[in-house]
Amino acid sequence: MTTDATPVARTQPALPAAVHLSDRVLFRISGPGTTDFLQGQMSQNLANVTPGYSPRAAASTPKGRAYLLTRLVRDGDDILLTMPAAIADDVSSHLNKYLMLFRGTSMERLDNGQIIGLLGEESARTLLDDTTLPTEPGGTLAVGDGHLIRTQPTAEGLPRFEFWLPSAADPTVQARLEPLGDATLADWNASEIAAGVSELDTDTREKWVPQMLNWQHLDGIHFKKGCYTGQEVIARMHFLGQLKKSVYRLSAPGDEAPAPGSGIVANGKAVGEVVRSVSLDDDSVQLLAVIKHAAADAELHLETSGQPLTILPLPYAVPEREQPAEQTPDT
Repeated sequence: MTTDATPVARTQPALPAAVHLSDRVLFRISGPGTTDFLQGQMSQNLANVTPGYSPRAAASTPKGRAYLLTRLVRDGDDILLTMPAAIADDVSSHLNKYLMLFRGTSMERLDNGQIIGLLGEESARTLLDDTTLPTEPGGTLAVGDGHLIRTQPTAEGLPRFEFWLPSAADPTVQARLEPLGDATLADWNASEIAAGVSELDTDTREKWVPQMLNWQHLDGIHFKKGCYTGQEVIARMHFLGQLKKSVYRLSAPGDEAPAPGSGIVANGKAVGEVVRSVSLDDDSVQLLAVIKHAAADAELHLETSGQPLTILPLPYAVPEREQPAEQTPDT
């Protein structure tokens, strides 16, 4: 296992493999107001966060623009969540403004915590003896003091897992992970893109409603829960069928991955923006981008380099793209 942040991903990394996701930070929410606090800020129903299921969630502004995409994991009476290290200080400061209303409840950054990405089914089995692995995304098993979570597979069918450790891994866990293949952060990023999993950074926070990031198709939005920040906009877009753009997976020739937030154009007009991207070792780049549905059949190009883009499959359906244009007014 490696923590190397190699900028180029391999199209075929040696499997099974593991990588310490050192670009992410773990937080623990604890105290009597944990459920009420998170219920009022997250798009997920806290009743669904159980020892056996760890769903995704989004936190949004009052205008419904997502500033955090995360996952919620139950750890005893507490809830664990994760976020990119690049935005952790800003996001935690923002959430703490609401947390002040809940006496005795805290949000603690776990500096000794780890998240380990696991590529391939056998990588997860190295942590277990004879236990059956979860079969669906979000399915969770307790492994020692940690939590093994099945996440979305890639469109090409590669199984993937995350292993959350609230504190540093014990020697037994480390010994089991050491023989695994030498994966990198870039390899994991490529697998996230191939799985259609969006991420936000300092340049893309508060740009999109969670549905534009396909978060509803990753079980990250509960449309029947009570009120939470941004809920009115998110619910209206869902129930009135107003989603006119969403995340596509694309590839382009070249070796320079476009920065998040950079433009996608068609016929000289802006039609989308890059969410996340990665360079591959076959002189290509792959990316996720929010693109207008009406422009998806046009010839798409990266605005910065002019490179042509090809749409690649996602591992899940996005039925909103099939809605007639007259049912999808501008958002």
